[in-house]
Amino acid sequence: MNIQEILNYIRIRDIVDIFIISVITYNCLKIWRGTRAEQLAKGILVVLILTKLSEWGEFYTLYWLLEKIMTWGIVGVLIIFQPELRRGLEFLGRSSSPFRGGVDTQDVVPTVKEVVDAMGSLSRQKIGALVVFERQTGLNEFVETGTRVDGEVSSGLLINIFIPNTPLHDGAVIIRNNRIVAASCFLPLSDSNSISKELGTRHRAGIGITEKSDCLSVMVSEETGAISVAEQGKISRYVDLDTLTTILSKLYAPRLTNQFKFKLGGEK
Repeated sequence: MNIQEILNYIRIRDIVDIFIISVITYNCLKIWRGTRAEQLAKGILVVLILTKLSEWGEFYTLYWLLEKIMTWGIVGVLIIFQPELRRGLEFLGRSSSPFRGGVDTQDVVPTVKEVVDAMGSLSRQKIGALVVFERQTGLNEFVETGTRVDGEVSSGLLINIFIPNTPLHDGAVIIRNNRIVAASCFLPLSDSNSISKELGTRHRAGIGITEKSDCLSVMVSEETGAISVAEQGKISRYVDLDTLTTILSKLYAPRLTNQFKFKLGGEK
């Protein structure tokens, strides 16, 4: 059968089918890339290859053992891959809007300015801070670990929250749209081995929360005053105020900053 005959058998629906599978595969790889699931998937692939080789080579005992492992391993995969599966389902459930509720574009510039001013002041004073911006995935389970604030975003309020030895300084501030929802919130720490040893629990918490949701976190180091931004489990360190302004503007109003293409990289 030559290529022309093969092409004659291909229908439009076959092309659409292949396209859909390609999109699903690409997004799965994108979600799993750089996570524990990537390494576990490689391990499962090795087991599958060994199972087929043992069948062909008539190693019956080895084949029986590997087949049982694969049969019962499905349950184990669901348990082990639970964070990645949850992340994938959340990805499918998100709308095109970066926030669940609408954001008044008139409030975008003041909100961003207040946050940037606060981060700049805290950075100069070398006061540690961790601010999380909620997007499509709700963070109520983490809001409940802190103290409800429900206040308008302002630089003065943010600075006062993080002043050392005050009741709310220890923990994270969670911002939803244009309001500070809660302060002193406890976040999950990232267990990634690729994070620099220089980074402490504040940065691990800032990275950890972005591994479990689509939020963005901004951290200020109390040792160096450096500002860092984390998204999708990746962190960019030593971010200047101009870059932070652009990131937050894009976060709140992506259509207003389409010309600026900023992608977080660096460490994970």
